[in-house]
This record gives sequence, structure tokens and C-alpha cells, in this order.
Amino acid sequence: MQAACLRLGQLLNQTELGRDVGLPQPTVHRWLNLLETSYLLVRLRAYAVNRTKRLVKSPRIFWGDTGVALHLGPTTPAGAHLENLVLHDLLAWRDARVDCVELAYWRTTIGEEVDFVIEAGGKLLPIEVKATSKPRLADCAHLRTFRREYGRKARAGILLHTGRTVEWLTPDVLAVPWWRVL
Repeated sequence: MQAACLRLGQLLNQTELGRDVGLPQPTVHRWLNLLETSYLLVRLRAYAVNRTKRLVKSPRIFWGDTGVALHLGPTTPAGAHLENLVLHDLLAWRDARVDCVELAYWRTTIGEEVDFVIEAGGKLLPIEVKATSKPRLADCAHLRTFRREYGRKARAGILLHTGRTVEWLTPDVLAVPWWRVL
């Protein structure tokens, strides 16, 4: 459990995880399935429409409870903990809806990443989470890349931050405090 908490928000590599805890990969696979079935672990799938596109397809792992992740992992909250908190609010929102909503993340092989992609009604909403109180233009670069890639299908991006201001960083990226949205 601690080894998974230390990888909060990271790409899942079962072989590496097994090596770190001294267990064979099949055992790690079974234990991760058990943790996921018991709602202690969440695997967030990668968003990919085109299977031949150069995108990362491994899931990211999150913990079922941000407090437990803080207890078992590093003692100082980091950006991954805020992402974990946002993820669970998004999952609760998704599960309360009648219509089908998909939740994923997006990452290219060169490291461009959008933390969350909501797919609903044929549209995509990219969301980036930054543990900063003063979002900058550079913080929305990957949201803009995602929007260029998916064109009219992608809505304006949302950059969630820890500050207090609501502002358009660019004409297609709105920066909003995470606690005002979720």
C-alpha cells in the first residue's frame, strides 16, 4: 500500500512496483486488482481515440482516500495530492449523473499531459490541476496542445489552482480555484 501511495498520480508500472516491494509482477497485479475492487485504489485510464497515435496508454494510479495517501506517503502535501482530491470529486460527480460520462487523462510520449479529460455528449473538457496560488501562462501549455489536437471537439480548458482568482489566462483556458468548482 505504501509503495502505491508513493506513486500517487504516476503512470502504473507493475513490474517496477513489484521490483520495489520484492514481489513478482503477477502478485502485484492481483493485489492492485484487490485494492481497486475494495475502492482503495483508482486506476485512471488514458484517453486515446486513435490507437496509432503516439500517446501513453498506461493508467495513472490514485489512492481512494487522500488522507490515507498522505499518511502512507510523504508527509507534506504535493500536487499529486491535490490531483487525487480533484479526481475523487470528479468521480462522485460522474457517478451521480444519469448520462454516460467518461473520465481519463491524456499524455503524449514526449511528456505533454492533461490531468483529466471529461468526455460527455461528444465533447471533451480538458482539466489541468496546479498546486499554485498564482497560475501562469506556461501552466496552460498542455491544455492548449490538447485543444489543438482535438479541435472543435474540445471545449475551453480549465486550469484548477489553489488561489482565489477566476481569470481567463488565454481565450481558451479559464483559471479557477479548485474549491470554487468542485
